[in-house]
This record gives sequence, C-alpha cells and structure tokens, in this order.
Amino acid sequence: MTFQASSSVTLLFDFWTVHGPAGMVLSVAVVLLLTLFYELLKVWRVRLGSSSAPPQQLFPVPPLLHSPYSPSPECQGSSAALASSPSESSLAPTEPHSTTAPSNMNRWLLHGLQTALHVLQVALGYMLMLCVMSYNTWIFLGVIIGSVLGYFIAFPLLGQI
Repeated sequence: MTFQASSSVTLLFDFWTVHGPAGMVLSVAVVLLLTLFYELLKVWRVRLGSSSAPPQQLFPVPPLLHSPYSPSPECQGSSAALASSPSESSLAPTEPHSTTAPSNMNRWLLHGLQTALHVLQVALGYMLMLCVMSYNTWIFLGVIIGSVLGYFIAFPLLGQI
C-alpha cells in the first residue's frame, strides 16, 4: 500500500466515511485533537503518579562510615581537604522528604484512576495508529502535527513535576 492524498477515506468505523474536502478538513481536525489529547494524557498520568506518591527509596542507602574511596586512617591527616570536597559530601545520604503518605483507600483510588487513564491512553494510541494505517496523507499529517503540538504544549508541564 502507498500513501494517497485523496479526500475520500473511511476511518476506524463504517460511519466515519469522508467524501469531500470539507469532511477531510473536519476529520483531520478531529484526529489532530485526539492526538493532542493523547500527548497531554501521557503527561497527566506522569504528573498524577509523581505528585501523589511520596518519594520511595527502593534500596536504602546506609550511612557512609567507611567507603572504599575515602582516605585510609593513616592518610586522613594529610587529606583533610579531600574529605570535605563536594564530591565526598554529595555521596552522603540525605534526609527523606517529610511528606505524609496517602491513606490505603486513597492509594487504591489513585491506582484505579491511573489504570483507567492507562487503558484510555492505550486505546487512543491504537486508534490513532489505525488512522495512520488508512494510508491517507492528510490524516497522517494530522496525527504528526497533533503529536508535535501536544508535545510542545505538554513538555513545559513535565518540567514542573
């Protein structure tokens, strides 16, 4: 199959049949908005997961008593500057953030919401893939432009997380 730039195509369902330039413009606008929503949904899921969950350490770091990179006891007097260097102090464990953990019920509700959003994201992603597989150039460009606009709008939101 090859890409075609025609103004007639059937998208996803039999009732979504396009037979003219006006219908094609409307269909491209709908696909573009769906793709924009898909990109924003990805950021929303990340933001929802990171803002509500307390920071968790998978592997707790024990306090540094003696690391293989610290000076030996006989050399400590001559390397006091090394012990107070920024690289040595950056290895020291930090105190965990003092945030309150959400209740067990809230965690299950949050997990249920994240699961529903994941299902919506996967379904929408597959529907957009099927739109592209119609091999219509205009629909393909609508998905690409929607993805670019969605990422352009959503990327600054990721920096605020």
